[in-house]
Parts: sequence; structure tokens; C-alpha cells
Amino acid sequence: MSRLARRTLLAAPLGLAVRALGGPPETPTGSFRLPLRSRVEAFRGSGAWQEVRFERDFPVRRTAAILCDMWDKHWCRGANDRVGGLVKRMAPFVEELRSRGVQIIHAPSETMDFYKDMPQRQRLMSIAKVTPAQNRTDLTEPKLPIDDSDGGCDTDDKQYKAWSREHAGIRIAPEDGISDNGGEVYSFLRERGLENLLVMGVHANMCILNRTFAIRQMTRWGVPCVLVRDMTDAMYDPKDPPRVAHDQGTELVIEHIEKYWCPSALSGEVVQALRRVKSS
Repeated sequence: MSRLARRTLLAAPLGLAVRALGGPPETPTGSFRLPLRSRVEAFRGSGAWQEVRFERDFPVRRTAAILCDMWDKHWCRGANDRVGGLVKRMAPFVEELRSRGVQIIHAPSETMDFYKDMPQRQRLMSIAKVTPAQNRTDLTEPKLPIDDSDGGCDTDDKQYKAWSREHAGIRIAPEDGISDNGGEVYSFLRERGLENLLVMGVHANMCILNRTFAIRQMTRWGVPCVLVRDMTDAMYDPKDPPRVAHDQGTELVIEHIEKYWCPSALSGEVVQALRRVKSS
């Protein structure tokens, strides 16, 4: 299957994706068995990477999901339009996660003033600070496979701070948390006994990797992450190297994350796995 065809499948409506997927048998009480995709370089230094699939059990009550920078508006019109489409698929997915017992954390960076008086924000601000037991600064990676040095906008817009809050299409429930601070998020995870982090949002080559609450830093702090790969996008202009279609550029970044940071899963796979969990 071509990369473009795979991305088309990823963009399918959530309900259709869930119906189309097969899956393993029912998992132990309170856990969901998630099919994961990763990449291995079987012969180190060869540059030949092999896609691999495996499964892992995740205790529902020890799993959180974080929504990275799903802002109400983006300075790049192309990115803004794609986020609008992403919200339509992400909103029901988040509702499903929450209903199944997964802790939801909203992380719209640089908008915390908007939420300062909300209990969901106060919940994380009041957490006693927990110092990570480790910080694996030795974990490194080569440069990204796409050129985003000019900001990655595919609609030739100038940068400015366009966002003021998370997109209103995503509901913030009373039991959720809000933070754009990695230390707060880490401390919240540890206080609640949350060991695993599902990561979704934008953009895969920027905030998904770089924010203090996102994949690179959480991985270095010892928090196992899973990228929900059909719930992300890249800031990439096809005019820039490697000069491929936008969706192919996003897929290249996802593959990079799978090689050097964490595995990925489809939202439909997550939902199907959660629906097989035995009642506690």
C-alpha cells in the first residue's frame, strides 16, 4: 500500500475505521491490548528500516491522552483548515477515550491565561512538583526527513500569534486537566498513577516533538508515549525538500517518530481495544 493510500485510510471516519479493523482477543480486566507500529534497523548502520507490528497491554486507569496545540486558530491558513477537519474526527475520539476511563489532558500552548480560573487548570497548577527520576539526554536522533526551516506553511502566510484558546469543537469535561507545562503534566501523571501517554494534535514535526509535555521530553523522563498517527498533521510545504505531497510529508515525520521515539497507533485501533476491555 502506498503512503498516500495509507494516509487516506487514516483519514477515514472513526466509526468506519473501527468497523474495518480486526483485532486480538479480549484483554485482561482493566487493560486494553493495543496494536502498535514501530520501525527497526535490523542491521545497525545499514539505513534499512523495517516496519514492525506488536501488541502491548495498557491499564486503562494508568493511561492518559494529551491534546497538543489544538488551537482555535493558526497563523497558516493551510494548517488552520486541516486542524478544523482534524477537530471533527478528534472530538468524538476524545469523548470515547474519556467515557472508557482514559484521563484527558488539554495542552493548548501559550493560552493558559484563558483557562486560569477553570478548575481543570487549577487542578494541574496545584499539583506538588515531582522531580523526574531520570532525564535521558543521551537519546538523540538525526534531522527530520522534511525541510520546515521556513515555518512549513503551504499557503505563504506570515507568522503571528493567532491562537487564544483550544478549538471550541473539543469539549473540556469537568474531570479533565489543562496545562502547557511539562513539569506540571509529569507531576500530574505521577500523582494519579498514570504511566502511559497517548499523544495527538499538531504539529508532528514541531510541537508534538518539541513541547515539554510532548514526545521527546516525556520519553526522556521515562514516560512511555504512543503517537495517535491519524490524529496529527505536519507543518510542511510540498515546495520544500523532499518535495512530496503534504500527506506524504506527514507520514515521513510519523515514520521518523516511530524510528527514534515511540510507536504509533490508529485512533480506531485504540477505540476497538478499549471496547474489548472486561468490566472491572
